[in-house]
Amino acid sequence: MTDVQEVVTERAAELVRSGRERGLQVAAYVDGRQVVDVAVGLADPVTRRPVEPGTLFSNWSVGKGATATLVHRLVDAGALTADTRVAEIWPGFAAHGKDAITVRQALDHTAGVPGLPPGVTVDDVCDWPTMVAALEQAKPWWEPGTAVGYHAYTFGFLNGEIARRASGRELSDLLADLTAAIGFPGEIAYGMADPSGLAVPEDAPGPEDDDLDLPEEMLRAVPTALFPTAALGSDPRILAADIPAGAKVSARALARMYAGWLDGTVVSRDRAPAAWTESSSGTDRVYGNPCRWGLGFGLGLPWDQEGSSRVFGMAGAGADPDRGVALAVTKNVLSTDFDTARVLVTAVLDAVR
Repeated sequence: MTDVQEVVTERAAELVRSGRERGLQVAAYVDGRQVVDVAVGLADPVTRRPVEPGTLFSNWSVGKGATATLVHRLVDAGALTADTRVAEIWPGFAAHGKDAITVRQALDHTAGVPGLPPGVTVDDVCDWPTMVAALEQAKPWWEPGTAVGYHAYTFGFLNGEIARRASGRELSDLLADLTAAIGFPGEIAYGMADPSGLAVPEDAPGPEDDDLDLPEEMLRAVPTALFPTAALGSDPRILAADIPAGAKVSARALARMYAGWLDGTVVSRDRAPAAWTESSSGTDRVYGNPCRWGLGFGLGLPWDQEGSSRVFGMAGAGADPDRGVALAVTKNVLSTDFDTARVLVTAVLDAVR
């Protein structure tokens, strides 16, 4: 193994020096041992506050991995199974032909309820009872279990309410148990009472909204007002709310969570293969791209689908059970490509290979 910490530090610093990124964290574990803990650049360009290892970043879909982990921990605890019908623990969800939807389908994006209500507002997605009621009244876009489509926002509310109902506890309490178990209390969070220490998000240069030609299905799942922009990520309502399709995270906490999937400290060794075993696949009915899902996690590196079939994770964080590597990248420039993740993840994998 080369000096992976040194290699990754230099790669991350290059990205900041080039102006492509403002602030970055990279963390990696190999066979349960931390080998990378990199923090470079600025968390706040106005105050010049530097990124530190414990700085939290507002990362969007990366939070789905933590939410899925909470559900799997409840399966381990015997509170439910992957084949439990959601309506068994959440009777109101059964309306409009949803009575047979299972926890498995909620986790692998085949439940058929990716859409938000027409006219949904920021205040709506920040109000848990409103979103629970919206899911109860939702009509499936397809027969559940017969197709796959990314549940961008609804994944969090659906699986979050499953976790609440199955445990009888609040999501924040379940998440506190998880972050305590990985040794980084509070470093994966949904709503925050005091977000003053967060890295400040900024938008990467890109086309104006008027230039975008987005599928109607995608706009029903993520209306323009709820696009993951810097303005939305800085909105005090968003920062305070539990929206478990996203999270405020440090790279070291995420990497340790995924390492816990591999070493049996976060979920049981019997449960862990559910993350990297394909449960659904096909053309995404919302976004139109080819996709593969385990239970709660995307499968394969976005730039290397064929060569990484058992890699699992979400949005810049995940693990490879074959290499014994778990890693995470966090950053405050919001971009729609995987270029930075590709550079840093490849640097880690090449160094430990």
